[in-house]
Amino acid sequence: MSLPITDIKDNVEHLDQPSLNDVAFTPGSVEEKRLVRKIDRRILPILWLMYILNYLDRTNIGNAKTGGMQADLKLSSSDYSLVLSIFFVGYLLNEVPCNMILSRTRPSLFLPTIMFCWGAMSIGAKGVNSLGGMVAFRFFLGIIEAGFFPGVMLLLSCWYKPAELSKRVAFFYTASLMSGAFGGLLAGGIITGLEGVAGTRGWKCTTRWLSEDERRLAVDRLVVASLEAAVAEEADISHMQAFKLAVKNPRTWAFLITYNMLNSVGTISYFFPTLMTSLGYTGQKSQFMTVPIYAVALVIALAVGFSADKTGQKAYHGIGACLLGVVSFVICATVSNNAVRYTFICFGGAGIWSCIPILLSWLVTMFEGRESRAISIALINGFGNLSSVYGSFFWPSDQAPQYHMGFAITTALLGATGVAIGLIKYFYGDRGVQKTN
Repeated sequence: MSLPITDIKDNVEHLDQPSLNDVAFTPGSVEEKRLVRKIDRRILPILWLMYILNYLDRTNIGNAKTGGMQADLKLSSSDYSLVLSIFFVGYLLNEVPCNMILSRTRPSLFLPTIMFCWGAMSIGAKGVNSLGGMVAFRFFLGIIEAGFFPGVMLLLSCWYKPAELSKRVAFFYTASLMSGAFGGLLAGGIITGLEGVAGTRGWKCTTRWLSEDERRLAVDRLVVASLEAAVAEEADISHMQAFKLAVKNPRTWAFLITYNMLNSVGTISYFFPTLMTSLGYTGQKSQFMTVPIYAVALVIALAVGFSADKTGQKAYHGIGACLLGVVSFVICATVSNNAVRYTFICFGGAGIWSCIPILLSWLVTMFEGRESRAISIALINGFGNLSSVYGSFFWPSDQAPQYHMGFAITTALLGATGVAIGLIKYFYGDRGVQKTN
């Protein structure tokens, strides 16, 4: 899997400001559909698998907490929130530099390299025996992982047209949901089955594949979709010029604020095992009961992604997903029946994780130019994930078992996200978004 951005640049350098008149392909043709299927088979499965491992590595901290880490490291509720949030400080600091590097290199080298590094680091968690050690570990883990997710978003935006992105980003994002579900099963088995083994607590444990005609078709269809029309004029832009363009673009800040609010709501996933305990599930069962939450979200997120591409209405689908979350979390905060609360935690999570891929697939189509788009995506994702610094404090242990504060803040922020999506659509429209055939 080599970098399509570089390939696009190489293939259009001989074009003089490509326009629709230069393009010799018919949208929706048999050749284009065959090409898209080939791209799907080549790119999506490996990215999906990589994201499973990435998200499992990042979020198993919630399972480790209930599996003995909190007691072993003598963590208070605020200590645990610090351990969660420090990851995103490192994550923010390195996102823009990583995407700057990625915009001029190959993901076949860059992405596996950072993946190897975070895997090696995770093995070192076995030697962490204090709060300070865990904070340092999580900080540097954030620095290493910073380049993966925004890099993938940049990669996808350079292969697919806007009307093709929602379902593919939704598919990619289901890896995080599978990871959450699999993580609960894995954590339950590890914490129980490997407890004390060897004296260790359970919680520690290129485009060469395209022909010349296919490469040209891949470029032409993106020119038509207005995704890469600015490639030639930005071929020699510097990192600093691209950074200034991204910072001056009001769309960057509109999406940054919106994604920040949405991501702060997503921190509920770190507390699912804790919420399961508050619903009366203990031990291994508290881990296993997180699985249906992700399963429900996976099904709904895929359905929403396909529908958004089919209708071309990404903004309205995002607003609908926010509304589902708002209604669900209001019910969670106001009823006392644990079965009802569990059911609507599932639907509330589905609202969050249906909205995130819709928003991501929309925002990557809203920025022209390879370099500036790379930086805009990194800024949005970096500051969006910084919300986890404060979002991890929404669920203090003294709020158990109802957690009214967490559900109230989550409801308010989801509602605000829905309003923000509506405002972005009103002021900036749905650039490049149309129905699929």
